Amino acid sequence: MASPDKVEAVAEIKQKFENSNAAVVTAYTGLTVAQLKDLRRSLGENTQYHVTKNTLTKIAANEVGISELDEYLTGSTAVAFVTGDPVEAAKGLRDFAKNNPALVIKGGVLDGNALSAEEINKLADLESREVLLAKLAGNMKASMAKAAATFQAPLTEFVRTVDALREKAEQGGAGTPAPAEAESAE
Repeated sequence: MASPDKVEAVAEIKQKFENSNAAVVTAYTGLTVAQLKDLRRSLGENTQYHVTKNTLTKIAANEVGISELDEYLTGSTAVAFVTGDPVEAAKGLRDFAKNNPALVIKGGVLDGNALSAEEINKLADLESREVLLAKLAGNMKASMAKAAATFQAPLTEFVRTVDALREKAEQGGAGTPAPAEAESAE
């Protein structure tokens, strides 16, 4: 029979999995309390970093349908639950791990898909969501401007042709009498 404390802990971890769009499992052995505090601060307000018990985390993850994390839940384990931009969290973890080799990224899950440590590092190499959306908007605007220019080109060409014919007629172009010559001929 499970103790009430463990049941409550599993329910809390389960809720964190349900409320987050990504989770990254790390090993933290060798980090001081001050370093863990710095890590939590560097991850920002949209990521919660919690030291967890492997068995309880495994039970909670399996209850929400995430069995991909089982292989990472060994040794000292802490999980970063990401509710915001997963790229920012991955960058924060990667950068902290560069300066503190005791932090090891084991793997994770993003929108129900398992990620290896290498894939999390690739995710960290991406630009933030806001930058990607700005680039997408810029490309869409450029495409729309290009389309507008393409649709306008035939009309512009037509106007230029009519303008050229009018000028040619005013200057007495080949085969068309100028208005003054037409009057004197009559």
